[in-house]
Amino acid sequence: MSSSLTGKQDWSAFSLLHQHRASLVREHGPSSDSCQITSTEVLEAIENVMQDIVTSLARNEAPVLILENRSDWGNIQFTESIGLQMISHCTTRKIRSDCPKSAPKFALILKILSMIYKMVQNNTYATKRDIYYTDPQLFGNQSIVDNIVNDISCMLKIPRRSLHIMSTTKGCIAGNLSYTEEDGTKVNCTCSATAVTVPSNVQGIRNLISDAKFILIVEKDATFQRLLDDDFCNKLSPCIMITGKGVPDLNTRLLVRKLWDTFQTPIFTLMDADPHGIEIMCIYKYGSLSMSFEAHHLTIPAIRWLGLLPSDIERLNIRKDALIPLTKRDQNKLDSMQKRPYVACQPQWKKEMEIMAASKMKAEIQALTSLSSDYLSRVYLPNKLRFGGWI
Repeated sequence: MSSSLTGKQDWSAFSLLHQHRASLVREHGPSSDSCQITSTEVLEAIENVMQDIVTSLARNEAPVLILENRSDWGNIQFTESIGLQMISHCTTRKIRSDCPKSAPKFALILKILSMIYKMVQNNTYATKRDIYYTDPQLFGNQSIVDNIVNDISCMLKIPRRSLHIMSTTKGCIAGNLSYTEEDGTKVNCTCSATAVTVPSNVQGIRNLISDAKFILIVEKDATFQRLLDDDFCNKLSPCIMITGKGVPDLNTRLLVRKLWDTFQTPIFTLMDADPHGIEIMCIYKYGSLSMSFEAHHLTIPAIRWLGLLPSDIERLNIRKDALIPLTKRDQNKLDSMQKRPYVACQPQWKKEMEIMAASKMKAEIQALTSLSSDYLSRVYLPNKLRFGGWI
């Protein structure tokens, strides 16, 4: 049984989508962001770190900073309601000021802490890129700054945006959504040939208005742009589309979470049928290892996998020459993902991964064009949404 999208959508035929939304509201209930951390609390947290350092020096002891091991799976617990989150009593590592190996990092942490302190005091903001370029020779490279900022956020138990460090935005959004930015600018994300860039201060946006029946997270910008060109948002109106252009940046994840907290609208993902695409979906849904200390603000376990499913490849009889063999790296990633804690509670995901592993093939979303140039927007997505083709 199939249907195609030819004009404005008659939503009366999408009963399974309506039922899914009703079940989400029952299961998850009203959701809200946690209370804001005040500037005073941020300043006090930094002052406490500095006080400990001064106390150590007064005792003629070398100061030490203690950081949680953010990259250790042993420090992570999984719950279906939150996703991957750091345990309260996790293993730590010491950054000593008297050790030649760790002293440079100790100094850089203090340097960035002092910059954060001044920004919070003066109510100014900077990106991690801005911080790096204050002294590129001192910091060495951007990744060092990125890691230290995350370490500080984890150490202080304060979200990065409350430290007045903004993320560089790469994500885009389109569709049935309007909101007001912190400076009063009104934004209307009407779906057209262009999209709106995800705001750099998601925390500050307000007056969000939408009648969207669903939100579609699209893995790749090329697919997102193709759907815009096909006028998908208007044909399946009202809906919202968002892309993180690959692995999502923090602002894109924060915006998806804010949309979920505000509207409790069903959220679906459209990813390539490959290990990388599955992993990106998992970041949106359950979070990532490195940012597990912020899971409460970022994850949306209610997200569902709409496509492209490995089982769709055979079901739709996609041509073999449109498929790509799994590389050794793909196979290793797939093996690793099948052992992750969230797969145990997702038997349908596990089955899809097993199909991929057995076929030793992967497919990009663009493989659907082998069926017809507009198959994705005209047939595939409408049918998936109409007949409950998500897992």
